[in-house]
Amino acid sequence: MSTQPLKMVNASTRSVLANITADQMQNTSPCASWNVASIVNHVIGAQGFFVAGMTGQRPSSEEVDYSAGDFLAAYDAATQATVDCFEADGALDGMVKMPFGEMPGRAVLGLAMTDTFTHGWDLAKATDQSTDLAPELAAQLLEASRQMIQPGFRGEDGAAPFGVEQECPDGACNADQLAAFLGRTL
Repeated sequence: MSTQPLKMVNASTRSVLANITADQMQNTSPCASWNVASIVNHVIGAQGFFVAGMTGQRPSSEEVDYSAGDFLAAYDAATQATVDCFEADGALDGMVKMPFGEMPGRAVLGLAMTDTFTHGWDLAKATDQSTDLAPELAAQLLEASRQMIQPGFRGEDGAAPFGVEQECPDGACNADQLAAFLGRTL
């Protein structure tokens, strides 16, 4: 497994971030408890979470408001660090100790891709951008999510990693289907 799909996810979400303006930071989002600024902060901060796990470190508990500064530069640096850690020799083949349990490096890569992509979708939806993001990649992430996400991972916002699967209209784009599967209301 290469990191090319991760690079594509990062580029997709970056294209959404590049179109967010300061006056949109307080917009509500499909993540009930987060606004645009919260998601910007999460999508950048989560990169450090994945790097920490992959390198055997404890995730930082420092709260940084990336949304108040040059969040594109922060995103670029954070996503490059994430790509670098997944490209390290043997990174995808070993077991990784994450705060919620031990899992294969390849599974952590999948989690990183799904998290970054889905929050890119959240930001697009919250800022009135197209949500038809990277159709082929979205289809792959949807297929993988359907295989990996168990019912026990679903619940109320803030209580579980994923919401209850939502209805999705016929003909919805792949990214919308993924978002609905992960609990977003379209």
